[in-house]
This record gives sequence, structure tokens and C-alpha cells, in this order.
Amino acid sequence: MPVHNDKPGSIALSNTTDSITLPVMEHFYTLQGEGFHQGRAAYFIRLAGCDVGCSWCDVKESWDALAHPHFPIAEIVAFVKQTPAKLAVITGGEPLMHKLTELTETLNANGIATHIETSGAHPLTGSWDWICLSPKKFKAPLPEILPLAHELKIVVFNKSDLDWAEKYAALVSPTCKLYLQPEWEKAATITPLLIEYIKANPQWELSLQIHKYINVP
Repeated sequence: MPVHNDKPGSIALSNTTDSITLPVMEHFYTLQGEGFHQGRAAYFIRLAGCDVGCSWCDVKESWDALAHPHFPIAEIVAFVKQTPAKLAVITGGEPLMHKLTELTETLNANGIATHIETSGAHPLTGSWDWICLSPKKFKAPLPEILPLAHELKIVVFNKSDLDWAEKYAALVSPTCKLYLQPEWEKAATITPLLIEYIKANPQWELSLQIHKYINVP
């Protein structure tokens, strides 16, 4: 259970967070645009660094961790606390390239729930209220993360990705939510395909990047 800090403006810290830094490409308060928590207000923290290398990635500028400033954990949490956010989404890049225990524990200690969006290609660290696993063909997820996922989100670039999606659906927990999401640049052709597939395979649901439709970050 997260520990709530009742003093407005103060930040509950561990003994180590003042010396730990993480590379942050960008951070912003918006609505979650994808998956199970679509539509919820959330503070996004996009960590820099990625070795997965998706050819269709829409944030390739996040790949180089050295190209972005490093912030102490206390400062990152302070960004979130300047807003009414009760939920922080840690994304990337590939956020699990970094040790995230201190960041998530400090967020939780300040009454902020923690979600992660990850390919699962690196060992899981951190304390998470929700794990969105989005495996990629370019670098496979580690087997140990599969049963821990609350949500499996497969980005579909072409029809063959559906067989690949079923492979991972068979490996996650029976309670894991299953989502198919069209790759944004091919959404016009892929979305109708996904609609028909989901009608025939109703264990899946459709995830759309609604933040791009409503023009928010």
C-alpha cells in the first residue's frame, strides 16, 4: 500500500534519493491515451535510453540517454507534486534500463500510484501498481516479467503481428488484459483489420492512441 504524505508541498524521501539521478527526456501532465487506463489523468515521466530499436518508434530521440539531462529523484517527484496528479506513468525509451526502486518508492510515499510501460527486455525493478508490457520483436521480453504483467499491449504493424500477439497472450497471466493497438502511421489500414480480428477473438480489446486524436501530449 502506498504511504500517503499529508503535508502539502512536502516530499517524503528515502535516505538515498538525493544522490540518485535519472535521464529524463520529457515530463508532462496529461491524459493516459492507451490501454486499460485510457482517459485517466496521469503525469508522464519519459526516461531516456533504449536498446530495443523499433523501426517505427515515434520517440527515437529518447534512445540516447546521454543526450538528455539527469534529474535527482527528489526533483522528478517535485515535478509531479506541482500538479494534482495521483498517478505517474514511467515510460521511455525503455525505462527498465534504469534502476527504478527509489523512484517508485518515493512516488508511493507521496501518495502517487506508479504505472510502467515497458518492453520487458530488462529485469524488473521498482514497486508497481500497474505493469503494461508491450513486447517487441526487436528484443524479446525476459520470461520472468510475463506473468507479472497486468496488461499486454501489442503494437500491430502488419497482419503477421497477430500470430506473434497470440504467442505472448499464451504466456501472460490469465487475468492479464489483452490489447491490440495499430501502429500510428498505419492506423488507417490496420484498425479495420483489428476490429474484425477482435470480433472473432473477443479476449482481445482495441487500444487507440486517443491522445493523438485529441491533440494532447
